[in-house]
Amino acid sequence: MRLTVLGCAGSFPGPDSAASGYLVQAEDADGRTWTVLLDLGNGALSALQRYGDPTALDAIGLSHLHADHVADMVVLNVLRRYHPDGPCAPVAVHGPAGTAERLAQLSGKDPATSTDAQFDVVEWRVGSPVTVGPLTLEPVPVEHPIPAFGIRVSGPAEADPARTVTLAYTGDTDACAGLDALAAGADLLLSEAAYLEGRDDALRGVHLTGRRAGEAAARGGVGRLVLTHIPAWNDPAVTLAEAAQVYAGPIDLARPGQVHAL
Repeated sequence: MRLTVLGCAGSFPGPDSAASGYLVQAEDADGRTWTVLLDLGNGALSALQRYGDPTALDAIGLSHLHADHVADMVVLNVLRRYHPDGPCAPVAVHGPAGTAERLAQLSGKDPATSTDAQFDVVEWRVGSPVTVGPLTLEPVPVEHPIPAFGIRVSGPAEADPARTVTLAYTGDTDACAGLDALAAGADLLLSEAAYLEGRDDALRGVHLTGRRAGEAAARGGVGRLVLTHIPAWNDPAVTLAEAAQVYAGPIDLARPGQVHAL
């Protein structure tokens, strides 16, 4: 299983990155590659065309419905619906309650860009994992101003397909019991870290700081921490330093095109 970062900018596209978007891929026993897209925020469709194939998605998982995580779903529909080779078959889109309505709202409810033909929207159900080829997706409710989920993805290890590894993606969240459940035992924790210690202490229930992401990684005993969703006005080195103060394992800053083999 491997993770490719499409976009990692926090809350809005930055000068060097689109907003949130991630590809998770793995091969099954027959060698077929399965592809799951996690979120597709502003500008991330551009990177998806560079690092993946928008017409060859097996499933899409949406953590929550803020624009920086779903805005490019509307134009993904256009690409898939009007492709010169013909419309793509519908792809399952797993998301919070209200996903279909939110995508229709973003499209302006224009019948010409209706998402119905391209997206088979399915509501996340806690305790009901989703199987996509060799991958298993588990939604975990987390703390954010709107309904939001972290997503645990389990699948075959890249170097040893007989072994199962787990990627835990936080979506957007503050520290909470759901974050700890999400991170527990993960081989890689892909964690947002949009806030800074000291500057944003009064803003709770929205985002993590690098320190709070590091604390979750330490509590969960994760194998690697990748920090993402860092706004352009933050210094990533500060976020990295915050996490390193409390988590002794390997830490990376997410960047577009980066591939992590699990």
